[in-house]
Amino acid sequence: MRLLRHLALLTAFAWTLPLAAAPANKSVPIPSLVRQVAIPHSSFTLANGLKVIVHEDRKAPIVAVSMWYNVGSKDEPQGKTGFAHLFEHLMFNGTENMPGDFFEYLQQIGATDYNGTTSFDRTNYFQTVPKGALDRALFMESDRMGYLLGAVTQGVLDNQRGVVQNEKRQRDTAPGGLMYYDVFATLFPKPHPYNHMSIGSMADLDAASLNDVKQWFRDKYGPNNAVLVLAGDIDAAEARPLVEKYFGAIPRGPVNRPAMARVPTLPAAKTIEMKDQVAATSIQRFWTVPGLLDPQLAAIDIGGSVLGGLASSRLDKILVRDEKIALAVSASMTPLQRAGLFQMGATVTPGVDPKLVSKRLDEVLAQFLAEGPTPDEVQRAVMREVSGRVRGLEQVGDFGGKAVNLAEGWVYAQDSNFYKKTLDAYAGITPAKVRAAMQTWLRRPALTVILSPGERPAYTEAQPAAPAKTADAAPKPNITRQIPPVGQLAELDFPTIEHARLANGIPIKYVRRSAVPVTQMAIAFDAGDASDDPTKRGLAGIAMTLLNEGTASMSSQEFAEAEERLGANVSASNSADRSYTMLNALSANLAPSLDLLSEFLRRPAFAPPEIARIKKQALTGIEQLQKDPTRVASRVMPTVLYGASHPYGSPAGGDPKAIAALTRDDLVGFHQRWLRPDNARIFIVSSLPLSEVMPMLEARFGSWAPPSVARGVKAFPAPNPRPTAQKILLINRPGAPQASIAGGQLLPLDPKSDILPLSAANRAIAGDFLSRLNMNLRETKGWSYGVGGREGVSANAVSYSISAPVQVDRTGEALAELNREVGEFLTAKGVTDAELARIKARGVAELPGQFETAGAVISAMMSMDLLGRPDDYYERLPGKYRALTTASADAAIRAAVDPKGFVWIVTGDAAKIRPQLEKLNLPIEMVEAP
Repeated sequence: MRLLRHLALLTAFAWTLPLAAAPANKSVPIPSLVRQVAIPHSSFTLANGLKVIVHEDRKAPIVAVSMWYNVGSKDEPQGKTGFAHLFEHLMFNGTENMPGDFFEYLQQIGATDYNGTTSFDRTNYFQTVPKGALDRALFMESDRMGYLLGAVTQGVLDNQRGVVQNEKRQRDTAPGGLMYYDVFATLFPKPHPYNHMSIGSMADLDAASLNDVKQWFRDKYGPNNAVLVLAGDIDAAEARPLVEKYFGAIPRGPVNRPAMARVPTLPAAKTIEMKDQVAATSIQRFWTVPGLLDPQLAAIDIGGSVLGGLASSRLDKILVRDEKIALAVSASMTPLQRAGLFQMGATVTPGVDPKLVSKRLDEVLAQFLAEGPTPDEVQRAVMREVSGRVRGLEQVGDFGGKAVNLAEGWVYAQDSNFYKKTLDAYAGITPAKVRAAMQTWLRRPALTVILSPGERPAYTEAQPAAPAKTADAAPKPNITRQIPPVGQLAELDFPTIEHARLANGIPIKYVRRSAVPVTQMAIAFDAGDASDDPTKRGLAGIAMTLLNEGTASMSSQEFAEAEERLGANVSASNSADRSYTMLNALSANLAPSLDLLSEFLRRPAFAPPEIARIKKQALTGIEQLQKDPTRVASRVMPTVLYGASHPYGSPAGGDPKAIAALTRDDLVGFHQRWLRPDNARIFIVSSLPLSEVMPMLEARFGSWAPPSVARGVKAFPAPNPRPTAQKILLINRPGAPQASIAGGQLLPLDPKSDILPLSAANRAIAGDFLSRLNMNLRETKGWSYGVGGREGVSANAVSYSISAPVQVDRTGEALAELNREVGEFLTAKGVTDAELARIKARGVAELPGQFETAGAVISAMMSMDLLGRPDDYYERLPGKYRALTTASADAAIRAAVDPKGFVWIVTGDAAKIRPQLEKLNLPIEMVEAP
């Protein structure tokens, strides 16, 4: 699964034949899966060189529009690092014919799954739009391809340069965030094109001139250097005249010939030791490996899965489960076009000598290279890979749907069927092929990075001479292009929910979705983190984690192997109000997959050695949260808002002292009180009819009886009163490159009431990219990579929060701006007519695209159930949006949010931040997370 994880290659397929159900305890054979997957498509090329690929999928009235440019950071010359990524940002900032932010235009047409990304090898832009908005979407993409430069001014460049630099600081702030700069610089020494990270250097970004970036665009972003993929409710006959209309007049540009590069080898093994704010030492080994087009790629990927990628991997079994000297392990491949990266590593269990873990990593690897994997290991890894690709079928766009796979194949291999060849390669892997590939590449010298707890070196940013500011040239005359109107947009048709009940009374909500041969199922229990006694914060989380660590008849290793053979995912999780056990299965394997789910849920082992291991993992995770400036506020905010004894008052991760004291009896007691049939509800989305699913459910859960102990009950006292005046809680993290501002308050609202007007108003002030807070601090001032605010709706409370990571030297000013904007919005400057029109249009138009996947549907069903909403809730939303007025939106948010009621938690280097905050004349209290 490493290839999927690192490059979002989650391939989507069209199924040409139904799959026969597998016999009990048997899996559908991999060859039958592989033979039946395809993405049928056609293609054509415009006279200007633009390659166009079209895939027809009529399951929903939406079309994915995916534009890939054959340019990435590997194409950047020395001194111009970060240009490809910088241009990804610039191309969202308006064109000659569509000035302003492109996110505004995307929201107007109800686009979903929209974004842009830059990698070493390519830049892409994608959005999924309602069919009636396809003309508008194509116009937008063509305008930023052919009519952009007149809108790129010095002011736009300076602003987006600041945004990118804050993105870099935000990444660098995270513990371990500096490691990969050294990894790529060492493994790919200059002048190798992979020597530098795509984010670039501060110095090069500072030095970028307006002329530099405009020439970069002219050289790299012509139609003959791009591929456009349309996937969804369209065919080639419809697509060709539209593409000709909008792209045909754009002239060819220079051909970008991506840099060729060998796969380098270190002359000798090398070790880099680093210190950072981490809770445990990690040891990482790195090797360079071949690129995406190499015939050994699939074998290396499967080798990584067997070694340290699967839940049943060699390293998991030996270092984590058996010897317990590592908290976590990994092995994976990051494939790039010309070369790739293979990583193997472990997080050392606190108290264990890292030298021992390093030695055992080498010994496990040496044995694996000598012997190779077993046939069963290869079969499990390939099944996991293929079944993961099958699950990607549902989406036409986003980061890993059908459009992505077609575009990627063309950009990297000049072959839109490359996904099929890749799949065939996985199906043909043998243990001998894996052993040979791993021996070839992993017997070379490795780079080892040891990241240990300690103070990281002072964070410095290069301070070059200020670049010469070029006066904004007068924009060239706009080429008159008429923006096409948006056509008729389809209304949401939420799938019909069927209701049933097992013999023991467990209610079932079921939806039939036949786009993929997959079944997703969740069993929800009225438990969650709120079920924890205040003296046992973390019990629910530990208990749900331990469900995955062995049953009465299967060890955790045996259970993981059984999952992998079936291509199934069985998991458990908690929210504030619910505990969940979940299954994602190939429908042909549903019966044996349900056997696993039943065993997982009903007969957990809670073995003492596993309890000790999972507790240690949880405690280390909490310690890591404490150290991370970007996340530590999550430990403080719940207790501040609700109080330490309130069910919602638990710090994220739980209470370390309580977790350390948990016993097996505590865990068994949680299971008996909360995970029981009289506290359960089942939600299913399946390609199979309910009539076929019900007998399988009855056989495994219909006779399940509750235990004799009383069912758990939660009590919700009144939370802490909302403050009548603001205050600042300051958490010191010396040396952090960035500061983090988080504000919160509780709202006097019933979560089961209609909060749509409040939500709509929040979109104007903080709730989406175009909100006032984000546009101010990110797009206007360039102080932040992104600011957001949201209402948090639980079963028994509604909270409101604002999050703003900002550059350190602007922390005080940024908090002042947040307060000014919110205060004005809640008094004299409420929702404008233009904001409301945008919010209403987006709210209605994006609904049909929101429920493309089974996962989205099952999440919606569970949300409706939690909040007591009717089955047609989402179909009623368009009417509610259309009924909104500026007055109703303003009234809703002003009645709920108090500008004086915020508690602000600010995390960062207190020596630099506190003097700024003191100017705000708010009380400041130094705190530490509990």
